[in-house]
Amino acid sequence: MQPTMNDRANIPAPAVDLDRLIDDRAAEGWFSVHRDAFRDPAVFELEMKHIFEATWNFVGLESQVPNPNDFLTTTIGRSPVVVMRDAEGKLGCFLNSCRHKGAVIFHTGEGNGAHHSCPYHGWTYDTGGRCVAVTSQRQARYPEAFGATAHDLAPVARFDSYRGLLFASLSPDVPPLAEYLSDARRGIDIVVDQGPDGIELVPGAVSFTYNANWKFQLENSSDTYHFIPTHTSYIGVLEKRRSQRAAAAPAGSIYEDIGAQAASRRGSFTFPNGHVLMWGDNPNMQARPLYASLPQVEARVGKVMAKWMMYVRNLTLFPNVQIAENASMQLRIIRPLAVDRTEMLTYCVAPKGEAAESRIKRLRQYEDFFNPTGFATPDDTSAYEACQRGDDARTLDWQQGYVRGMGAVRAGGNPEAEELGISPETSSVGGYLMGDETIFHGNYRAWLGLLKRGAAKDAGAA
Repeated sequence: MQPTMNDRANIPAPAVDLDRLIDDRAAEGWFSVHRDAFRDPAVFELEMKHIFEATWNFVGLESQVPNPNDFLTTTIGRSPVVVMRDAEGKLGCFLNSCRHKGAVIFHTGEGNGAHHSCPYHGWTYDTGGRCVAVTSQRQARYPEAFGATAHDLAPVARFDSYRGLLFASLSPDVPPLAEYLSDARRGIDIVVDQGPDGIELVPGAVSFTYNANWKFQLENSSDTYHFIPTHTSYIGVLEKRRSQRAAAAPAGSIYEDIGAQAASRRGSFTFPNGHVLMWGDNPNMQARPLYASLPQVEARVGKVMAKWMMYVRNLTLFPNVQIAENASMQLRIIRPLAVDRTEMLTYCVAPKGEAAESRIKRLRQYEDFFNPTGFATPDDTSAYEACQRGDDARTLDWQQGYVRGMGAVRAGGNPEAEELGISPETSSVGGYLMGDETIFHGNYRAWLGLLKRGAAKDAGAA
C-alpha cells in the first residue's frame, strides 16, 4: 500500500509544553507570549505541522490564472504547490512534485502550457494534473501493480475560493472556507469591491527574506504603536516634502500630515481562527488613488462601504496573507523558512481598470513606502531581526508587548462593527497613540488552539 500525503500526521511531534507558551489572563488584564514562540526550533516544527500543513492557506488570486492552461506556483508551509486552470478552464491545486522521484515540475512563478514534463525522467502531466505520459513505458517491463497505481499529481486535500481569493489546505480536516474566514470576509469585500470588476495584481512582484521569526511580520501589519518610533526617516522625508513642496516629490501620502494622523482614531476587530482587521480614520483621503472615482464608488457600493474603503485598513487572514492599505495597497504572503528566517512575497494590488492617473499615483506611493527599496520595509525588517537577536537573551522568558489597549477592548462588536454588519470576537477603538496590542490576542489564541488540536491528534494516533 502506497503512503499518502497525510502520513506526515503520524510522525511524532517534538515535545513542547504548549501550556507555557501563552499567558492568557485577559479577565485579569494580562496577556503575554513566551519568547520560545519565536526562538525554539521545536515550536517551529509544530507550527509547520499543525498550522501551515493543517489549515487553510492563501495560494493566489483567480485573476493570476485567467486563461485555460495558466498556472502559478507557491507553497503551503514547506510543500511546493501549483495552482492550474485546465484546458476547460477548471481550477485545481496540486502538490508540485513528480510522482516518480519527487522532482519539482513547475520551476517558474507563473506561466501557460498544456503539458509539463519532469526535468529528471520526463514524466508528463497536463493542467488537470493527469499523468499523460510515462517515458518509455512500453519498454520498461513494469510489474502489473504499476498499472494499477495512480500516477497523477496529488491534489491538495481542500481547495476553494472567496471573491477571487484562492485558498488550499493539505488536510481534509478543516471547516468550509466561508466558515473559516467568518466575518473577516467583510475585510475582503472592502478590498475587492473597490473596482466594479474586482481587483488585480499590478505586474511585478518582490520577494525578500529577513532573519527573524514569521510572527513578527504577522504582528507588524496590525501594529500602530511602532509607526512613529520606527519610521522616523520616512516621517522626516514627508516633512521635508511638505516644507519644500518639491514638484518632483511622489504623489501625496495618507501620512503626509503626521499631526492629523496622531489625532485620528484607530480601531481593531478580531475574528475566529486568528483573522484580524486594523482600521483607522484617514485625514488625507484625497491622496488615495481611489479618491478620484469616489462618487462612482459611492453610487455602486453605498456611502458606508465607500467610507471604509477610504480608511486605513490592514487585514490579516491567518496564517499566511495580509492586505495592507495604509499606503497604496499591498498583498503580503508570509512563508516561514526556519524559526529565525522568513520569506515574503509582495504585490501591489489595484482595482481592475482604474484610470491611468490613479494607477500612476498608486505605484509611486507603493514604491515610496513598501518593499526593501521603500522607506518602511527596511525599518520593519531591521526591527524584526533586532527582536530575534534580543530574544536570544535566554534568561528572559516573556514578552510584555500585548497589553496596550486592554482597558479599551471589549468582547463582541461596537458601533463600527454594526455599521459593517459583522460580529467580531473583540473590538477596540481609541486614539492613534493608544497603539492597541489586543488585536494580537486573536492571532495567538488561534495559533495555540491549532497547536493543541494537533498535539491531541498526535496523542490519539500514538
